[in-house]
Amino acid sequence: MQGSPHNLIEPAALIRHFLHHPPEGFPVLSICGAPAFEIHFNLLTTMTSNARRKFERFPFYRWWRRFLQPRTCFIGTTVSEYGLLPESPAADDFLASLLRAAAGYPFLIVKDLPTEPLLVDAAAHAYTQAFIATAQQCGFFIIAGQALAYVPIDFTSIDEFLARMPKSRRKDIKRKTRVNPALAIDQIPTGDAQFTDEVLLAEYYALYRQVYDQSETHFDLLSPSFFRAVLQDSSCGGIVFTYRVDGKLIGYNLCFVHNGMLLDKYIGFSYPASREHNLYFVSWITNVRYALEQGLRYYVAGWTDPEIKRHLGASFTFTCHAVYIRNALLRQAMRPFKRLFEADSHWHETARS
Repeated sequence: MQGSPHNLIEPAALIRHFLHHPPEGFPVLSICGAPAFEIHFNLLTTMTSNARRKFERFPFYRWWRRFLQPRTCFIGTTVSEYGLLPESPAADDFLASLLRAAAGYPFLIVKDLPTEPLLVDAAAHAYTQAFIATAQQCGFFIIAGQALAYVPIDFTSIDEFLARMPKSRRKDIKRKTRVNPALAIDQIPTGDAQFTDEVLLAEYYALYRQVYDQSETHFDLLSPSFFRAVLQDSSCGGIVFTYRVDGKLIGYNLCFVHNGMLLDKYIGFSYPASREHNLYFVSWITNVRYALEQGLRYYVAGWTDPEIKRHLGASFTFTCHAVYIRNALLRQAMRPFKRLFEADSHWHETARS
C-alpha cells in the first residue's frame, strides 16, 4: 500500500499489520493499489436475523448452503472502519482497472464506503461519491452497510454527556458505572515492555477469543501474531485500557489515538466476571472520559451492537457496499433481495420510529 489512501482514519501501521498478519483464511491482495482480501463469503452474513433464520429452515439447507458462499474479492481490510481507495487514478479509471483485475471472482465487494464526510476529509468523500456513482452505472448494487457508532466530544464533563439522555437511561448507566473499589483500571501504551511476555500475550488473545466465540456474527478471526505485532508496536498510537480484579485481568479494550479521534478497535472479556462488573458500560465511560480529557474530537466506537451503543449515547454514521455480481443472470435474480442484506439500516429506521 503506497501513500495514504482515501478514507483511512486509523494509523497506517494498523493496516500494515493486517497485511503482514491477515485473519485466518483471508489471503490478502493488492488490487490496483488498494488493499484487498479474498474469501468464500457467506452471503447470509449481513442479512437480518429473521431473514437468515428463514433461509436456514429451507429444506436441504445443509446441502445447498455451499452455493451461498461464492469466492469473493473484497476491496478493503477488516481492521479499518472504511474501505480504502487509492488517491489516484481518477475514480472511473480505478473502477475500470478494478473490474479487469478482479475478473476471476464471481463476486466483487468494495466494502464500507462512507456515505458522509463526518470522519473523513472532503477530498476522500468526493472521491468516494464519484466512485459510487460510476459503480452504479457499471452494474454494481449499492447496499446499505453497517451503523458506525461515534460520540462527538462536544461536552465538558461526563455529567453533561449523561444529562442529555432520558432519565431512565441515565440512571441505568450511572448505576452500572459507579465507582467499584474492587476494579483496577489502567492505561498501557502499545510497545510497553510487558507486551514481550508471551504468557501475557496468550492471556490477551484468549480474552479476545471469548468475545469472538460468543458473538452472533463471525467474519474475521484475527490471529495471535496480529495482536502480538500491534501490542508490541510503539509507533501506532495504541492504548490498552485494562480491567483487573484482585490482580486478575478480566477485560481490556485496545484503542488508537489518531487525527483527533479515539478509535475503539478490540475488546477482550472474561466471562462471567466481565458481566458481573459491567465492563461493557464501564469501558464505554472510561473511553469517553479519556477522549474528553485528551481534547479529542470523537470517540469512534465501531460497528457491532448498535442498540446498546445507542443506549450509551452514541450517534451513527452509515456506510454502503458496492457489490458486483459477475454473472448477469444471477445479478438480475439477486436484485429483489437487496433489502434483506441491510440489517443495520432496518434497525436504524425502527429505532427512529
